[in-house]
Amino acid sequence: MSKASMNDTGTGKVSATENDTAERARDARELGDAGSTLSTAPREEREDTTIGGPTLGIVGWFRWIWRQLTSMRVALILLFLLSLGSIPGSLIPQASVDELKVQDFKERHETLAPIYDSLQLFHVYSSVWFSAIYILLFISLIGCIVPRTWQFVGQLRSRPPGAPKRLDRMPAYATWRTTAEPGAAREAALAILKRRRFRAHTVGDAIAAEKGYLREAGNLAFHIALIVMLVAFASGQLFKSEGGKLIVEGDGFSNTLTQYDDFKSGSLFNTDELAPFSFTLDEFTGTYERSGPQLGTPRTYKADVRYTTDATGPEKKAVIEVNKPLDVDGSKVYLIAHGYAPVVSVKDGRGKEVFRGAVPLLPIDNNVSSTGAIKVMDGYRDKNGKKDQLGFAAFFVPTYGGKGSGQMFSRFPALDFPVLNVGAYHGSLGVDSGLPQNVYQLNTDKMKAFKDAKGNVLKKTLLPGDSLTLPDGAGSITFEKEVKEWASFQITHQPGDAWALAGAIAAIAGLAGSLFIQRRRVWVRAVRGADGVTVVEMAGLGRSESAKLPEELAELAGTLHSEAPSAPDPAEKTVEGAEK
Repeated sequence: MSKASMNDTGTGKVSATENDTAERARDARELGDAGSTLSTAPREEREDTTIGGPTLGIVGWFRWIWRQLTSMRVALILLFLLSLGSIPGSLIPQASVDELKVQDFKERHETLAPIYDSLQLFHVYSSVWFSAIYILLFISLIGCIVPRTWQFVGQLRSRPPGAPKRLDRMPAYATWRTTAEPGAAREAALAILKRRRFRAHTVGDAIAAEKGYLREAGNLAFHIALIVMLVAFASGQLFKSEGGKLIVEGDGFSNTLTQYDDFKSGSLFNTDELAPFSFTLDEFTGTYERSGPQLGTPRTYKADVRYTTDATGPEKKAVIEVNKPLDVDGSKVYLIAHGYAPVVSVKDGRGKEVFRGAVPLLPIDNNVSSTGAIKVMDGYRDKNGKKDQLGFAAFFVPTYGGKGSGQMFSRFPALDFPVLNVGAYHGSLGVDSGLPQNVYQLNTDKMKAFKDAKGNVLKKTLLPGDSLTLPDGAGSITFEKEVKEWASFQITHQPGDAWALAGAIAAIAGLAGSLFIQRRRVWVRAVRGADGVTVVEMAGLGRSESAKLPEELAELAGTLHSEAPSAPDPAEKTVEGAEK
């Protein structure tokens, strides 16, 4: 049976359906061409496959693994794993930050410590697994960015694609009949679109225009910024240096390794490259709220210093405040803590002064109650002339609040009523053992306490000017009428900070652009209809559905309509002719 006879026997509907399906397929292909480059996502490449699965050789498997690694999905997974891996680095003490805390953790958690150690959780940021995630994320981002960048550059160099055959199937569509000539309508549309900063050109009987390229630019900027931040953080960890120094008023600091109280640096940092500067703490000023619910709250913390950038350079004055560091040759000096250093003097059994100085004590509460140790290591001799060492456990309060109760506590952080309590010991301080010890703690393992009349450790609460006389002519200690203040500074050098900040700002700007800028295309077709009247069609296509696209197209159509107004309806013309 022929096709004609099939149609004649009632199968014409089937043929019409087939024709309609073919037409929709053609329209879909046309729309696909028009919308295919609205994204810069790398095009998927498929390997030759069989029914049983992919037939990949070594090169094919390598390409497949590379495509998986450089996919955006894997990049996001790696970024999530990097964030997840940072959690134990924040919760578990890190050896690179505080070795003492790590040691204390191991002593208190004898079961967990070996497990954490085997998983490198005390060295998270230098561990093998964290470094692997970091490097894979770096490679993945580069692999994502390079093809997208080339495709985006190609799109910038190309022109918007021509209009599809069926504009009425676009998400936003408008049409009207106009008295204007088709060429004049197209010229007006081209001028309007260019004024609205569309990239527009004429393709056949239509105008093709596109806008919103900054969306893809923002997307690329975001990912490039992530790479910049990764490089900045990595370089900051490798080349950084950080150290602390406690300085009493009148004392100074020179930026050399031996001057630091504690110091740590990245694995590639060279200590010979420390910036050559020094500074002296002239005065520390601290003020506090005197009344109200915020009684005792710090109001002013500042350190007046004089600094030089080299041995022969002139001295300069500066003020260092909290979050307002001194920047010298790429190194920053931060003010991080403060306390008091009462001035004491010690005499031996023959009345000779063997020690005089300000002794820094460490605060233990918000009212700056402070503890520490006073150590006399050299020069002391008892009444018989025998060499010995003295140690005093010290407790200091700037505003004594225990009068009448005998308790030592401070009720205000300022120096309103300073009191010093000392407990006396003699013997070996352990400084010659070769083992490091805390200068603010007194190790009494090899020392004997001086006793009072009741057989207890000899202690006394001293006002400025008071003295404690040691028994058996062993000497005395005096709390002088002076209390100095000290400030603790952190000196840091992190070369990647500026790049990390720039990357963070660029990432935020790029992310904002990729989220809030819509990539869209507009086509305007103006052709002469069968009755000789020009028909204008306008359509818009966006990368994602948005209410703004119909609104924008409506605004463009309204502007164009003012220059190419609607033609009278044929029925209206007939009525007017009849009246005449």
